Order: sequence, then C-alpha cells, then structure tokens
Amino acid sequence: MKAITPLTEAESDALCELANIAMGRASASLRQMVGHKVHLSVPKCEILNPDAAAAQVVTPGNSNLVAVRQDFSGPFFGRALLIFPEAGSLELVRAILGRHIPLSDILDLEDEALAETGNIILNSWVATIANLLKQSIKMSLPLVIRRDRHQIFESLTLRASLILFLRISFEISEQSVNGYLALMMDVPSVAQLRSLVANFVTSFTCEPD
Repeated sequence: MKAITPLTEAESDALCELANIAMGRASASLRQMVGHKVHLSVPKCEILNPDAAAAQVVTPGNSNLVAVRQDFSGPFFGRALLIFPEAGSLELVRAILGRHIPLSDILDLEDEALAETGNIILNSWVATIANLLKQSIKMSLPLVIRRDRHQIFESLTLRASLILFLRISFEISEQSVNGYLALMMDVPSVAQLRSLVANFVTSFTCEPD
C-alpha cells in the first residue's frame, strides 16, 4: 500500500472545520428528532490505515463495536461509518429515547434508533463536505452492523483503503457519549478529497476582507 502522507495543518484544520459545520447541522436535526438539546463536536481529524484506526476505537475490556454504515459515491467514493463501543451505543440510544423507557424496550428499538441517528449524522457529514467543496455525493441506506475492532474496517471493494478518522463527542440531555466517524476510501479517492480541500482552503484564504 502507498505510504500515507500526514495531513498538513491547513488540511486538518479545514477538515475539522467542515466536520464541525456538518455536526452543527446534524445537531439541529437530532434536536428536532429527540426534542431536547444536542451538541456534537469534532476535536480531531486524521488519515489512518485500517490497523491504526482499529486500534483507536477499542476500549479496555470491550473490543465489540456497533456501527452505522453507509456507502457513498461521487468525485470520491467509499464507505462512511459512525462507530461506538458496544456500551456506548446503548448509552446513546438511552439518551435519545429517554431513560424512562424500560431497558427491554430500548433493546428492541436500538437498531432503529441507531440507524436513524447514523443516517442524520453521516448524511450531514458527507453532504456538507460535498456541498462546501461544490461536489455531489450519493448515499446508500443506513445499515447497523456489529463487529470486533479487527473486522469493523473490512471491505471487499476497498482493499487498499485509507480512513479519514474523526473523534466525535455527543452531549444529549446532559449525557456525554464518545464515538468515531470514519470515511473509508481508496488512495485515489483520498487524493481527490485532499485536492478539493486544498482548493477550498485556497479559495477561502484568497477571499477579500
């Protein structure tokens, strides 16, 4: 596999800024869905290989992960994942549905709530990037998957994949839940995204005051 070139400071800042704009839009949509305040933030952006990304998402004593997956296509293509440790996904669903709902009912509704939440967040994230970069992206329907950390980034179509990896923090009804956003892309798609981001940074810095 081609060696990964680290993000420049300008690229990292731009991608995090795009992500935070997207999460602001996702927060507004989730707030309408759940009926109370939602805050999402993106403290860090990296480009990693699958092994390095897998090492980031596991928590001590819990290697099982839950993710919402959507494929996307356009000028760059790949797979978008919203990932939580297994316990974290349940905490997110409880925060969304409300702690007054019995645990048995939450378990029955878990996949549906995760799919709807993931669809809002992943669509906001990918679509905002595409719109701000003046591109068009198509997204598949959301699918909830359960894997261990070594399988979560497996893909039959992206064997030489790189991952745009974001840590995200949720605050819903005073409940804090940490998760991850990952965009799996092959090397040409990552290069195309970085080129579009570079053009975005250039156009932004060249705008008159």
